[in-house]
Amino acid sequence: MAQAADYQFKPHERPTLPGSPANPDHPQARRLAYFSIGVLIGLAGGLGNALVAVNLPFAQGTLGLGPDEASWLTAAYLMTNTMANLVLVKYRQQFGLQPFIRWMLAIYVVATVFHLFVHGFWSAIAVRAAGGLAGSGLSSLTVLYLMQAMPAAKRLAGLMIGITVPQIATPLARVISPTLLISGDWHMLYWFELGLALACLAAIVALPLPPSERAKVFERGDAVSIMLLVPGMSLLIAVLSQGRIEWWTARAWMGYALAAGMVMVVCAFVFEHYRRNPLINTRWLGTREIVRLMAIAAAVRVLLSEQAVGSVGLLTVVGMTNEQMVGLNLVIIAASIAGLVTALLTLNPANVARPITVSLAMIALGAFLDASATNLTRPENFYLSQALIGFASVLFLAQAMVIGLARTLLAGPRNFVSFIVLFSMSQALGGLVGGALLGTFQVVREKAHSAEIVQSIVMTDPQVPARIAAGGRLVARTVGDPVLRNAQGAALLSQQASREANILAFNDVFLLIGVLAVIAVIWSILVRWRIRRSGEESPLITLQRMQQQAAADGAASTPARTS
Repeated sequence: MAQAADYQFKPHERPTLPGSPANPDHPQARRLAYFSIGVLIGLAGGLGNALVAVNLPFAQGTLGLGPDEASWLTAAYLMTNTMANLVLVKYRQQFGLQPFIRWMLAIYVVATVFHLFVHGFWSAIAVRAAGGLAGSGLSSLTVLYLMQAMPAAKRLAGLMIGITVPQIATPLARVISPTLLISGDWHMLYWFELGLALACLAAIVALPLPPSERAKVFERGDAVSIMLLVPGMSLLIAVLSQGRIEWWTARAWMGYALAAGMVMVVCAFVFEHYRRNPLINTRWLGTREIVRLMAIAAAVRVLLSEQAVGSVGLLTVVGMTNEQMVGLNLVIIAASIAGLVTALLTLNPANVARPITVSLAMIALGAFLDASATNLTRPENFYLSQALIGFASVLFLAQAMVIGLARTLLAGPRNFVSFIVLFSMSQALGGLVGGALLGTFQVVREKAHSAEIVQSIVMTDPQVPARIAAGGRLVARTVGDPVLRNAQGAALLSQQASREANILAFNDVFLLIGVLAVIAVIWSILVRWRIRRSGEESPLITLQRMQQQAAADGAASTPARTS
């Protein structure tokens, strides 16, 4: 590819921000190629964590880990993935797009290859951390490639697709995992991911992004913020990941980690608040509009944990595995794609917040539909509810990102890093808080239901001896001693009671999510009503008007060189 200096672009083709590619007019065939590569990168990057997250039991067996140790694998990924944007966005702006692409792909391929040779706990942690760093870079490349696939008038559509494609990775991982694991070898997952990584590398070498402009953006003060935020956020992620597994009050280190993490994060934001050129513009982030957007984004992310914690957790309790849930996940994938298509076709610059209210209402409906589960519930009983939630999750995320980016560009390009960092933090922490909150609530309710069920199991009830005897007959062929058969029957009855208590607890989780979603719907309606009453213009309308004016003003100017 020719050097950036050899390119001359029209004013409307120049990069929007330093570190972003230029936007030349591509022929249709090249746009299709950019689109295909963007989808490939998005799925490959998302599958990096999803394949591990949905197959932790296989990871435990292969590496000889306990449940608490296995959860560190996903925590290590989230630690580096969440905070990578803090550095990578500025790195791209100062050192250029092509070095960024080369380093991210190199890290991704090397991390994937190392997965094939990992047999220990600490080496697995290191590889997952490297995978988190690479995953953050690949998510950026996904957006950049898909925006190149769109004409100027449809560039927001590229952004919406790029943000939502990785969301399909988790249900897709549940669909393909049973086939990959049919041999019983956990490393087959990473042979598949290595193939995707090499395919991404070949595609990007064959069709690189247009060149970008550079600007000196790093400052000495950035190092202070990074040294405070990275360990601070890592400690918070560690506590949220381990809290419901080791239990919140059972380990002293969790209290110390939580306190230290909060202090570091607060100190970092205070330091940024008083900097002349902050890495994170706290004054802009503290405005009512941005706080409102991030609050609703984090709240919806918590509610969307229903899909990972609630439905999957309940189906696991009744004995379902990924193999039995393939159909359900195919439904979720189809609904997610439908949500994306709906978001693209119904994007209304004058009312970009309406789909968020619709998304919240769909989450509430899906949660209430799930709240009547029994021990006869199977994946097909979740088709409608999980389709609603999958549709809503993509519809919400696409609209929220468009609103956030529009407000960022209106406030000035210098706030781009602030928005990306805060949005990624709100989504990562929202997901962790959602999983921790719902998981903890489920455990507490399970204990309560279990106590109620056990109190009703008394030998004076004729059904209890009958159930114990029936359980004993199930093992009669292998256990000849009547006393042992009776003990086995009692153990089976205890397992059934525990299963019923867990099912009732998951129903409580679904009801909780439904109630919270209804509250969020009411809140979003009130916010939209207040905005209409104040006459506040949609940020997307304002941005489009400013861009049209800028294009008109620069139509007669001479095209400039990129550097």
